[in-house]
Amino acid sequence: MQSQRHPLEPFFQQVVRNSYEGKLGLHDPDVTGYVAQLLCEFSETDRLYQVRDAEGHPIEELETMILAADPVNGTATSFDAERAMRKYIGDYALFVGGMYPEANVAGTRRRVPHPSLSELIHAGKESYFIVSQFNMFEYEKEAPLFARLSDGFERCILGLSLVREELRKRKALPAPELN
Repeated sequence: MQSQRHPLEPFFQQVVRNSYEGKLGLHDPDVTGYVAQLLCEFSETDRLYQVRDAEGHPIEELETMILAADPVNGTATSFDAERAMRKYIGDYALFVGGMYPEANVAGTRRRVPHPSLSELIHAGKESYFIVSQFNMFEYEKEAPLFARLSDGFERCILGLSLVREELRKRKALPAPELN
C-alpha cells in the first residue's frame, strides 16, 4: 500500500530543488527529496517537538534530546530507538538552523534557551553520522543518504536558508483582487 503524499510536497519539492540545485549547485535528488519531506513533516505543528518526556511534555532542549537518544546512559530503549532519535535530532537541527536562524541568537530571553548555530551544526552532523552507521538490514539503502547529509550539513542549512528567503518573497506577493 502506497502512502499518501503530503499536500505541500510538490510545492516544497520545487522550492527546495530550485534553491539546492539552482543556487547552491547541489545536484543530489535524494537530499533535495529528503529536505522537501522534512519541510512537509515540520509544517505540521506537533511534529517539531515530537519527542516527549516521561510526563508527556515536549522536550525542547537539544541536550535533553541527545541524552534521550543514548541507549546506554540515556532513555533510548534500544539501538533502533537511538537511531530514530538521532534521525529526529538531525532533522530538528537542520530545520531550525536553516529556517529559524534568529532563534539561535545568544542573549534572547526565552523560557527554554535555544542552541547556538554551531551547537545545532555539531548535533546535526553527529546525529546524521550515527544514523549513517546503521547500515545493515532495513537501513542499508538509506545509510548513504545520511552520510551525505552529515558531510554536507552546513551546505544543507544554507540551502534551507535560501528556501526560507524564497518563501519570504512569495509571502510578500500581494493577494489577487476578487471581482
